[in-house]
Amino acid sequence: MATRSLTTTCCITGGGPAGMMLGFLLARAGVKVAVLEKHADFLRDFRGDTIHPSTLELMVQLGLIDEFLKLPHSQVQRLSGQVGAGTIHLADFSHLPTHCKFIALMPQWDFLDFLAAHGKTYPAFDLHMRTEATDLIEEGGRIVGVKAKSPEGDIEIRADLVVGCDGRHSTLRERAGFAVESLGAPMDILWFRISRRPDDSAEAFGHMEAGMMLVMLNRNDYWQCAYVIPKGGYDRIKAKGFQAFIDNVLFMSPFLRDRMSEIKGWDDVKLLTVAVERLPRWHKPGLLLIGDAAHAMSPIGGVGINLAIQDAVAAANILAAPLKDGRVTEALLAQVQARRTMPMRVIQWLQIQIQNRILSPVLGGTTRPKPPAAAKLFNWFPVLQRIPARIIGLGVRPERVRTPDVKV
Repeated sequence: MATRSLTTTCCITGGGPAGMMLGFLLARAGVKVAVLEKHADFLRDFRGDTIHPSTLELMVQLGLIDEFLKLPHSQVQRLSGQVGAGTIHLADFSHLPTHCKFIALMPQWDFLDFLAAHGKTYPAFDLHMRTEATDLIEEGGRIVGVKAKSPEGDIEIRADLVVGCDGRHSTLRERAGFAVESLGAPMDILWFRISRRPDDSAEAFGHMEAGMMLVMLNRNDYWQCAYVIPKGGYDRIKAKGFQAFIDNVLFMSPFLRDRMSEIKGWDDVKLLTVAVERLPRWHKPGLLLIGDAAHAMSPIGGVGINLAIQDAVAAANILAAPLKDGRVTEALLAQVQARRTMPMRVIQWLQIQIQNRILSPVLGGTTRPKPPAAAKLFNWFPVLQRIPARIIGLGVRPERVRTPDVKV
């Protein structure tokens, strides 16, 4: 079968939050864009499903918030956690200077389908499902496109700019030879889901005990649960037997006892290997990496999706007009990295502090933990809960949509 050839202005690999948002914004601004997504749909389970106030504010700016909030979701206005016998109230989003003062828990496939549907209303938007980028095309020291495979055969897509949004296991990152700086992570996560009853608590919450931690996210009709384990400890957990795992879950959330039979065995539990990484350099001539491909975040705070989306907005703001004029330089790609490096580094630093000072001692401990003395201040002075709410909910440098809408 002969290799097909396509030409576009911007080729985006990866139809996750960063790729879909960037593709939508560029097409909305009149830039011809091709988005490549290797799967046939967006239906992958156990993905990050937190839509933070910063992302909801973008929907307000785009005039899409009312339609967006009609999608199935639950709302989290406060975050709390139990450490041993003590409860800490960590964050209160009700005071944020945003239209939506909550985190929306929404299946990521609904979010991505929403962006894809609105992208398709623009003639410049071209979404290729079941199309996986496999290599870069380089000529004269510049990236000029990608090679991809699809059910119809191999494709070469030529573009003025290639943007890699293909995640922490980025193929384009590997092919381009980018250096990766690993910052380490002391934990991995076992994901599972279990039904939620109408009389269950509505709030998301976490519970830490000696050697283990459980986070439960309210997904309306079920709980999405994250059982946090020491890095590389999955085999040790399995060696103790499935019933021991169930017993630990019930120790932290005893109200689940009448429904734990829904979890039949290890096949119902998915391992997420946690990595915290970043690239010293996100770009080379004709190529830019953003989102998890440029900086894999810890799941702490659920901020990874929202940072990736902020990357996409910044990239669109800086690059849309130059792409239309055919004058994208590496200096402009460097501007994208420069704008997004500081907020990424600040959040990663905070995540690492939490990992090293709180999670590692708890996961490696044998005695029941107690709430850190500083954390008790959040209970005594509720106004302090606004600080983590702002960091989690808005980030360090929230972006605004500054690209035009060609329909207006």
